[in-house]
Amino acid sequence: MRTRFAEKTIIVTGAGTGMGRAAALRLSKEGARTVLVGRRPRPLDQLAAEIIAAGGTASAIACDIGSDAAVKAMVEQAIDTGGRIDGLFANAGVLGEFKPLAETEISDFEGPVATNLLGTFLGIKHCLPHLEGGAIVINASWTASAVMPGAGAYAATKGALVAMMRTLAMEQGPRNIRVNSVSPGIILTPMAEEVLDPLFSARLAAHAPLRRNGTPEDVAGTIAWLLSEDAGFVTGQDIVVDGGFTLGGPRL
Repeated sequence: MRTRFAEKTIIVTGAGTGMGRAAALRLSKEGARTVLVGRRPRPLDQLAAEIIAAGGTASAIACDIGSDAAVKAMVEQAIDTGGRIDGLFANAGVLGEFKPLAETEISDFEGPVATNLLGTFLGIKHCLPHLEGGAIVINASWTASAVMPGAGAYAATKGALVAMMRTLAMEQGPRNIRVNSVSPGIILTPMAEEVLDPLFSARLAAHAPLRRNGTPEDVAGTIAWLLSEDAGFVTGQDIVVDGGFTLGGPRL
């Protein structure tokens, strides 16, 4: 077991499933005190129990990240529990409705904007005053720089996150706070598997040079690296973790 995060407290939003869960497990194995945040208490409590049973330290906080007051209270509770904040993996997100932009309604933007964009912003905003150095990693998406027809509303929020990440990196650099993002490719999270039927999933896998789709664990290592001092001179970067899927442009 490595101890890159010994005595460090890391907040992970959207920790109940998928990449958030995988990242929390990876960080805890490397010594982090993880604060698990999400809308639903049950998966958070189950994950916290799993981490504690393995000898780690974790606490679960149910929170609507789209609520300014709720996020502020969550961060205060995290400090009360862990004593400090050393990093944030701003992961929580929703896919929303997949449809051509010409058929997209204003209401179709509401969920992705509230969670993906504003929820991420609120988490960062309320963590920043408590960070002394440390790192923030934002979960963006390969769709921020390539194209999946039908994912326009979702991709718009993810592209905005990459722009926000770069601005934050410039603004917070003098405080020795590093800000980066990861842009996962086709990752078989529970959320993705709800919209990918097996035939389409296999078609996507066939286009990747590695000839497979990714797993949450494939992304967790990159997240841990960016949050660690091993990436101490890396900031303002978007790291694509897609098995080469977007090499040469999208191929759907």
